[in-house]
Amino acid sequence: ASEVIKRYVDLGNALNATALNAIGTRYVCLLSATELNVIDSNSLKLASLNPSACTQLTKTILYAKAKQAFSDQKYLPAYYDLVEPYLGGAPGVDLRALSKDNVNMNISTFAKLRRDSLLSLTPSEVQGLLGINLHDLQKWQNKSPIREWVQRQKQSELDKLHVGLTGGIQEGYINIVIPKFQSPSAASQGAVAMTLHLLPALLISFLMTSVLS
Repeated sequence: ASEVIKRYVDLGNALNATALNAIGTRYVCLLSATELNVIDSNSLKLASLNPSACTQLTKTILYAKAKQAFSDQKYLPAYYDLVEPYLGGAPGVDLRALSKDNVNMNISTFAKLRRDSLLSLTPSEVQGLLGINLHDLQKWQNKSPIREWVQRQKQSELDKLHVGLTGGIQEGYINIVIPKFQSPSAASQGAVAMTLHLLPALLISFLMTSVLS
């Protein structure tokens, strides 16, 4: 299938909404970065895709195109529903903006966010994203990448969410780093051994000098 799609594109055919719907999400995931970049952003307005199972690169490229395609509705309630299938490619700055819009993101979408973007969020920002679905966070706290997110947060901040999250950073503890001293080299060990070997002779010489003086 990927060869057929490549041949289609190589012949100069556009990956418009009709082509994208015909290909479907499964095969869109097989497109190369070059092929994805030639997709007209406006095509996503009429295409029905959900690239959440694609590679991170594919999700990142398609999110940027979806954001551009629906930019004229950015301040309308419908905007979130339009970009939601593509949020797996969203950077942290865009997620922080959404956290202020009462989007009530479901937990499955949250778990599929770009890993670095998710890990950059604060507890209050996560609360803003999930909204009425915040309580689901506790059920998913042992699943990656939510588990790693929890482990990066101060437990006191997690407690403020009141959903029973555990495993955060406990405050009031001091991490003591014990310095590692370099072990003596063979040369220095040899010098010490030689000094100890000569010590009796040196002591005798010192005593004789003291007696004769």
